[in-house]
Amino acid sequence: MNKTIVVLVSAISGFLVPTLAAGAEGTPTSAPEPLYATVNGKPITQKEFYGAYNGYLRQKFYHGQIPDDQLAPAKKEVSDRLVDRVLLLDEAKRRGLAADEPRIAQTIAEYEARYATSAAWQKSREAMLPGLKQQLTEQDLLRQMEAIGHTIAEPGDEAVREFYKTRIELFTQPEKLRLHTILLKVDPSAPKTVRDAARAEAARIVTNLRADGGKFEELARLHSHDRSAEQGGDMGYLHRGMIPEPVQAQLDQRPLGAVGDAIDVLEGVAIFRLDERVPPQVMAYQDVATRARELLKRDLSNQAWQSFLSGLRKTAVIKLVEQVPPAPAAATK
Repeated sequence: MNKTIVVLVSAISGFLVPTLAAGAEGTPTSAPEPLYATVNGKPITQKEFYGAYNGYLRQKFYHGQIPDDQLAPAKKEVSDRLVDRVLLLDEAKRRGLAADEPRIAQTIAEYEARYATSAAWQKSREAMLPGLKQQLTEQDLLRQMEAIGHTIAEPGDEAVREFYKTRIELFTQPEKLRLHTILLKVDPSAPKTVRDAARAEAARIVTNLRADGGKFEELARLHSHDRSAEQGGDMGYLHRGMIPEPVQAQLDQRPLGAVGDAIDVLEGVAIFRLDERVPPQVMAYQDVATRARELLKRDLSNQAWQSFLSGLRKTAVIKLVEQVPPAPAAATK
């Protein structure tokens, strides 16, 4: 007989936390689960923790292997968020907050419509609906608590101006470079002989360019596979940070108008001519005042949230279980 597994999730700060599972025939399991921690006497099971932990690892390291030095920080982050979730729900209860029942009813109606033709849902519906409503209620309470915890007073003009002065790097346009390029395209999967041939051709082009720099636009139209070829290789202005590091390092040593040696890039082999440098420019306060205000509000809101969580933790009784088995590997997709 097939088992129907239904996992309901709650969100706090964008973090998904498995909170309920159903066993055979959609019937909620009742056997006690081994504990991971207790928070003010409320349990966090090992199943909850490792479900959240493995989900976090899959999201953050979707490309594959998890670096060993990041396992412990990841575990702590998941643990902290699960603890904070319990504390926030306790605080919501203490404050007498009520969930948005119309919002919850609408979400349940959407579930009903989505799984109307599912035999498994129809079979387990009655058993699962109470748990579903509980999880949606908790999710709504967490949403309300986040709104409360992030609340700040509107910063004054002097505070905004001071933020602009102390974080001037946020309001500085980075250096811009105007470049011309000739790109000899090489597929990343091509054999080494193909790339070597492109390097040799690029070296010949560089020799010609250095003999007569006026040929760059002509040779770009003739040889380049970059989209700038029709403009004679003119790439326009590029900010520092938009240019690959090896190319940027070469350009940093280059006088204006000089053609550098051919260099390997992701798309193949490229030749660059540096035409202009525009130094970093600080934007005037009056031009960025609105942005400065929003960035300051974001910083203050995040600080308020962290302070709010710290306050909840100060009076909490948090106990982690000493012996916890290692987490299953779950980083690869």
